[in-house]
Amino acid sequence: MEVQQKDNGESGVFFIEQDGAWLAEMTYVWAGNDRIIIDHTEVDVLLKGKGAGKQLVSKAVDFAREKGISIIPLCPFAKSVFDKTPEFRDVL
Repeated sequence: MEVQQKDNGESGVFFIEQDGAWLAEMTYVWAGNDRIIIDHTEVDVLLKGKGAGKQLVSKAVDFAREKGISIIPLCPFAKSVFDKTPEFRDVL
């Protein structure tokens, strides 16, 4: 599963696409120039239980580290991943 990203400078999405269909997505909005707010995560039933949601969060963490920004996880799923994964907390 490859996580891809689209960003228009105001908002963005990390997503997993298969055969032209998005099977998982995690959306975010920019809050200033130095942080993003993750506001929604959705995973299709085809990927449930395969770690797709955590892969989306992991990609967001990589993005934050690369850009030197922080993440506010308002989405309950993303927040639960941060709570369970101490190595991701450096971007909070």
